[in-house]
Amino acid sequence: MPSLDSVLETVADRVTPAPEERERLADAAATLTDRAEAALADHEVDGDVLQVGSTARGTWLAGDRDIDLFVRFPTDYDRAELERLGLAIGHEVLPEGHEEYAEHPYVTGEFEGFAVDLVPCYDVASATDIRSAVDRTPFHTQYVEANLTDDLAGDVRVCKGFLKGIGVYGSDLRTEGFSGYLAELLVLEYGGFEPLLRAAADWHPPVTLDPENHGKTTFDDPLTVIDPTDPERNVAAVLSTANLARLQHYARDLLADPRLDLFFPNDQPTLDGDAIRTHLDRRATTPAAIVFETPDIVEDQLYPQLRKSLAGIEAGLEAHDFTVFRSATFADAERSVLLFELATTTQPAVERHEGPPVAVREHAEGFFETYADDDAVYGPFIEDDRYVAERPREVTDARAYLDSDAIFEVALGAQIETALDDGYDLLWDEDVATLADRFGAELAAYFEPAP
Repeated sequence: MPSLDSVLETVADRVTPAPEERERLADAAATLTDRAEAALADHEVDGDVLQVGSTARGTWLAGDRDIDLFVRFPTDYDRAELERLGLAIGHEVLPEGHEEYAEHPYVTGEFEGFAVDLVPCYDVASATDIRSAVDRTPFHTQYVEANLTDDLAGDVRVCKGFLKGIGVYGSDLRTEGFSGYLAELLVLEYGGFEPLLRAAADWHPPVTLDPENHGKTTFDDPLTVIDPTDPERNVAAVLSTANLARLQHYARDLLADPRLDLFFPNDQPTLDGDAIRTHLDRRATTPAAIVFETPDIVEDQLYPQLRKSLAGIEAGLEAHDFTVFRSATFADAERSVLLFELATTTQPAVERHEGPPVAVREHAEGFFETYADDDAVYGPFIEDDRYVAERPREVTDARAYLDSDAIFEVALGAQIETALDDGYDLLWDEDVATLADRFGAELAAYFEPAP
């Protein structure tokens, strides 16, 4: 078995950009910065241009080709003017670029093979004075540059490679993982990647880290890392409980069995329809898939709404005593899926409803009077010390429930509700296997799960 040191050394060699790559990126960033500064001057804006992100901090992975440039405006510009001028400058720097929207619009495009974002922000005095979330990013760059040595930058790259390899790298709301900035802070906090690994393997969440010992707020999150530039912000706020647990699992795995495939896994497996049908036969459960057109919204809006809708419909099924064995949601640009694997799909025509103890007079009498004259109810009768009634069940068939307007009575994401109202397909049993052509990888992750 290779040693941990030898594995980490090999990983470091593979994730460290070569000098030629660094030079190409530096030249491209310099050219773009010159263009942006010229555009600022043309618009008579007393601002500046700052390269931010991992390429500015020297922690990007070999092969990553992203350049993030922030155009900083004086704070006396109102929001509308910042957005208007920011887009104008962005289009002048990237004539072939297009607009995207985070907290406010920005221009993104390609230059000499690099993916480039031109983001307007305010030149505020400190991260606690921000007017929008992007305003704090330059302070992150300043903090990391001031504290990160070349050796630690190498450890950050190894850390990012590990997080990427185990599938938890990215602070987007689809991934709910570790941002690059969070990885940098964790390596700084523990003094390297290996010390971070050993610490994470023994964490007992919730875990709180405060690099500058200045936190002013408590957070109900599994991992809290107080932003060194903002005492009221948790850098790990997006991180899900499951992804924190995955880091712990794979940290222990790497320490026990050092190997490269935790950093560079094989291609994601997929399943075809026959393989899915084999799993369904083996499991003897009843799968149901609600399939509908994906709303035209960004992923950071889509996935929270998908998860909310999945949880809402699952709660509706459970409320009618249909046991959901497991559920999942996935989507591409065209179709979205809410998948439920049911242990039960039918229920008796009656349901048991337990009332209060007879001794609790006021509530007991109310319960008794509610059902005493209802011919559809069995009872009320007494079991032990309380009233019980057996009343007609509102929903007896999960298939009918999912194919009815009842699903609109649960908590759904706003755009998901609209999409479902426009129409959806309901696939049952082996028909779920027809999703393999489009979602073979997602179904592989579901039917052949790993930590």
